[in-house]
Amino acid sequence: MPTLSEQITQQLRDWISQGKLPPGARLEEIPVAQQLGVSRTPVRSALQMLSAEGLIEHRPNRGYTIKEFNLEEIMSAYEARAALEAAACRKAALNGVSTEMAQQLRQCLVVGDGLLAKGRLTPQQELSYQQMNMDLHRLLAKAARSPQVQKYIEHINNAVPQASSRVMRWELDLGILRRSHDDHHRIVAAVLERDAHRAQQLMEEHVYFAGLLFRQSYLQQAAQHAAQQGQKKSPQLRR
Repeated sequence: MPTLSEQITQQLRDWISQGKLPPGARLEEIPVAQQLGVSRTPVRSALQMLSAEGLIEHRPNRGYTIKEFNLEEIMSAYEARAALEAAACRKAALNGVSTEMAQQLRQCLVVGDGLLAKGRLTPQQELSYQQMNMDLHRLLAKAARSPQVQKYIEHINNAVPQASSRVMRWELDLGILRRSHDDHHRIVAAVLERDAHRAQQLMEEHVYFAGLLFRQSYLQQAAQHAAQQGQKKSPQLRR
């Protein structure tokens, strides 16, 4: 069972990856403790842990702030994650997976199929799909039976949440999610069939594609922000 401070750490990670705590936002012990209904002690430990991971920064006289990553840093994290998760799938295929692990992977696919078959996702269903996606990627990393690879993948997911398996591009149409879940089917099939080369290639392309989607969204939002700032600075016409 995770400790209270570990639970709070994960909750803050989730808020950051979901955009509830945007880059540059301040994090203070008392407001966070009040919001979560806990004492300051576990919150302090959680903030220290997130700071050690590099997800938040401590600045003198300003406390903690959410770290701002530029596009290059995020895309580099996607590249690293693609290579590591691809290597994990290769090792999982070479080693073979247990009957229990195979059942868990197939169950993730069933959950995703059921959600996407509805034609649209409610906010709660979006969270369910996101959880399924995280579970599937974690299972595949675990199936590699390499503590080092699993550790490095988890580090990227925690340190650069924008590049983690927690991030879903909900503003894209359902067809994108269906393509992504079709990838899941092909990846799991390759792992279970012990086709190491195919499993590696499929996962690398899967994460790479997710990075391209993030880049597209990032640039669109940056352009919109720049346009809005330009409108604010433009002088009003005199009548």
